[in-house]
Amino acid sequence: MANPHTLPSNQGEPRTFVLDTNVLLYDPGAMFVFHEHDLVIPMTVIEEMDRFKKALNEIGRNARTISRYLDKMRVKGSLRDGVTLDGGGKLRVDYKMHGPELPITWGPETNDNRILRSVLRLKSENADVTLVTRDTNMRLKCDALGLPAEDYQNARIDVDEQYAGIIELQVAGSLIDILYAKGAIPAASLDREIYPQQVAVLSAEDAPGKTAMARYIKSSGELKLVGRHREGIWGIFARNKEQLFALELLLDDSLSLVTLNGQAGTGKTLLAIACGLKKVADENIFRKLLVSRPIFPMGKDLGFLPGDVKEKLNPWMQPIFDNLEFLLSSRGSGGSRNREPEWQYLLDQRIIEVEALTYIRGRSIPQQYLIVDEAQNLTPHEVKTVLTRAGEGTKVVLTGDPNQIDNPYVDAMSNGLTYTIERFKNADIAGHVTLRKGERSQLAELAANLL
Repeated sequence: MANPHTLPSNQGEPRTFVLDTNVLLYDPGAMFVFHEHDLVIPMTVIEEMDRFKKALNEIGRNARTISRYLDKMRVKGSLRDGVTLDGGGKLRVDYKMHGPELPITWGPETNDNRILRSVLRLKSENADVTLVTRDTNMRLKCDALGLPAEDYQNARIDVDEQYAGIIELQVAGSLIDILYAKGAIPAASLDREIYPQQVAVLSAEDAPGKTAMARYIKSSGELKLVGRHREGIWGIFARNKEQLFALELLLDDSLSLVTLNGQAGTGKTLLAIACGLKKVADENIFRKLLVSRPIFPMGKDLGFLPGDVKEKLNPWMQPIFDNLEFLLSSRGSGGSRNREPEWQYLLDQRIIEVEALTYIRGRSIPQQYLIVDEAQNLTPHEVKTVLTRAGEGTKVVLTGDPNQIDNPYVDAMSNGLTYTIERFKNADIAGHVTLRKGERSQLAELAANLL
């Protein structure tokens, strides 16, 4: 499928793209990535923006941002006639609400059908018109009507294989011996391109069974032997090599960003919280551990929750409390069922704070260990908002499973977690590991693999 924002200037005449509402709500900057191509926003889309603009969430903010962008363009010229964009193309708002009638079997006069009628009319006026929409059903309807339609690709990661943060290589056995003897080897000895903080699992070509694990440190140009962490972290021990690699990144104070993805039960959140508690409570490297998650229900929402902010957040943050309870039980901290939870003292002493991402905009977060759980439910723009909150000395950890998405505006390849992993794989201060083996229980791993 063509990618409108990457079409070079010398590929024939500029095209005309009609933007659907979901594209603008997903990325308010969508109007500025089509370069020399002309853009049309149907009036129906403007009306839908008006309906969303009062929402106190990211969608509402995006709707208000689009309104501000259009208002600034209106000063430059008439949106009816078209305003020239920096890339050379023109943006105009299509004020005409009528168009060719759709087949009677297409149901009532919905906003989607109004947009389709606008595209049909524009198509009759200009042969090269394409609807850009993130709605699969809209693309299917366009196909039925004989209209070109494309997905919005600007923030979508399109790679043959997602970056896992791990590479397996075969090397000479003597090189592994040097690695164990000196603790590091020159990265140039691999004769293979490797990303910063990527972990190489080395196997000896001439000695079956001889292996080693090393992490690439770009600043020194070396592959450093991965530690075993046999002492455990708050009672937690790595159960597989991916968890060991995750601990290596989470405990490295020189890294400002760590991303962990993998299916349910692989230990992403548990490892992140354990390492955060070690750095905050034991080593005093950070002032506090801040854990947050986006508010997206699985299935039908329960609706209004009574109480103050703390009481409203409790159901959403229960997975975090479950992990804390498991960590404390692993350290031998038990107690009566009648007493308050053992982890309550961590909250009382402000060693750890748990809050929703809803309130993070505008904040500055210095010297903290920030964990964002379920980051696959964030858009790239929302992840950018989170990362730009990080102040001096703050470490950010993003965890999530791209195959368990509750946000209807993103998918496995366009969510903020996947986007961040791909964009930061060349950064010296960022590391990533994909965890593959479930450790929660045999049933949980089977369910994740079979269902």
